[in-house]
Amino acid sequence: MGIIEKIKEIEAEMARTQKNKATEYHLGQLKAKIAKLRTQLLEPPKGSSAGGDGFEVTKFGHGRVALIGFPSVGKSTMLTLLTGTHSEAASYEFTTLTCIPGIIHYNDTKIQLLDLPGIIEGASEGKGRGRQVIAVAKSSDIVLMVLDASKSEGHRQILTKELEAVGLRLNKRPPQIYFKKKKTGGISFNSTLTLTHVDEKLCYQILHEYKIHNAEILFREDATVDDLIDVIEGNRRYMKCIYVYNKIDVIGIDDVDRLARQPNSVVISCNLKLNLDRLLAKMWEEMGLVRVYTKPQGQQPDFSEPIVLSSDRGGCSVEDFCNHIHRNLLKDLKYVLVWGTSARHYPQHCGISHMLHDEDVVQVVKKKEREDGGRGRFKSHSNTPARISDREKKAPLKT
Repeated sequence: MGIIEKIKEIEAEMARTQKNKATEYHLGQLKAKIAKLRTQLLEPPKGSSAGGDGFEVTKFGHGRVALIGFPSVGKSTMLTLLTGTHSEAASYEFTTLTCIPGIIHYNDTKIQLLDLPGIIEGASEGKGRGRQVIAVAKSSDIVLMVLDASKSEGHRQILTKELEAVGLRLNKRPPQIYFKKKKTGGISFNSTLTLTHVDEKLCYQILHEYKIHNAEILFREDATVDDLIDVIEGNRRYMKCIYVYNKIDVIGIDDVDRLARQPNSVVISCNLKLNLDRLLAKMWEEMGLVRVYTKPQGQQPDFSEPIVLSSDRGGCSVEDFCNHIHRNLLKDLKYVLVWGTSARHYPQHCGISHMLHDEDVVQVVKKKEREDGGRGRFKSHSNTPARISDREKKAPLKT
């Protein structure tokens, strides 16, 4: 019996089993078995290279966004409109057969947009080119799930189920569970609050299913059995997802309003080029990119090309900013001068732990340089760069 047949057999057994207090331990063990089998399904066959016949493309720019959806929902048309890159679009399904990259120039940054082939139900089991598509999606910063607004909501549920089957968790945060394997000492089970979904016995049974007999586990929230299995597996990817409903020009205004009010959703029409600016703004918001401009001592700030940091990937502190420029910069750093919404006054002397905001201006002062740091040397009458003065009208200074 193959892995897929085993998974279907266990799913059928779970469907037959009534859910009550007496069967929760049995169901927990079945969920652990399915998670183990799905992990084996994603592993490359023994004796073969791990590369496979995927269509991964080189990362470029300050972020990566993947388009995922059923065939003929408008992914290729969206790529052409947002990036100018031509992607074959036609009225028949599976027009796109490989990964086509494009670059979005937005807010002084470059965002890589990937048009992926449409996936179908059963993609997590290898149907179509589902595994290659999902592998590329895992390497992205956020996912745009493109849906046809004129079709049923079942498409969104099918795609979410396929992505979760391969370890992608959309719009979820990692469970607050501390887990660490040990060599000896047995299993140490603790929690900081009352648990309603998992108890000590069920936790032991799931760990034994994974052949883990020595471990330390601490629950910091009322997590479920699925959360516990995700932590034990350790290969889950938690990603932000924007649900993009295309073709709103063929449905009524009431349906458009209902879809637009759903969480993490944007409604657009590629045919009429409607609401694409809102989609870009939502994408920028979810990616959490922060632009920081540099100012050489005694000169005007350089607004031509910012240093782009990510609040999701690494952080936006002065330390991250210095490491992004050069790894040895922190050794010679004395302090930095900051102009922007993160500063209480202009300029503010800050250390490496200071958190930077979008469009801040930073001047690095090294240990051998003068301590005045070039304050008051702007050529304009104001002691503040022009771009920051414009922004202050919208965001007043902190007091």
